[in-house]
Amino acid sequence: MLRKSYDWVLAHAGTPKARWMLIAISFAESSFFPLPPDPLYMAMILARVQDAWKLAFICTFSSVVGGILGYYIGFALYETAGEWIINTYGLQESFQKFQAGFDKWGFWIVALKGLTPIPYKVVTIFSGVAKLDVSTFLIASLIARGFRFYLVAALLRFCGPQIRDIVEKHLGLVTLIVLAAIIAGFFLVKYI
Repeated sequence: MLRKSYDWVLAHAGTPKARWMLIAISFAESSFFPLPPDPLYMAMILARVQDAWKLAFICTFSSVVGGILGYYIGFALYETAGEWIINTYGLQESFQKFQAGFDKWGFWIVALKGLTPIPYKVVTIFSGVAKLDVSTFLIASLIARGFRFYLVAALLRFCGPQIRDIVEKHLGLVTLIVLAAIIAGFFLVKYI
């Protein structure tokens, strides 16, 4: 089943609908959706290596725009939507931990957390709750998300065939590692 899913994603990764799906997932992941765009993003790059930079731009731009929605949820809708999102993912404790140094280190928190598997929606929502300066939030988000997505694009663009061979040979293990990284991100946010 995993192989069929992988083959299906690769077969459809080069279609125009895939780009719209990537935009939607990148946008939503930054504000309320639990899954990152990385599996689709990487499959799309592996399917069409020449589009790596365009796809990095799409992910970066839509992620930052989604981050603006996350910021707004924290800024204006925390008591309704923001609190529900944080509670749904069980991130109450980690959300409170952000408060300690956010005023002093807000830029660096956004910039560094945006590079990790820690759910970015927590950072965007809390940036709004903390009323971090919007321009500071946007600059930090562009740097973090841009670095993350362009780094993946560069690795896949220049090492794509080798990486694709490894992924296809060890699909189960690679899937396990990706799932472990996502779970570790939630764990880090919740317990550290």
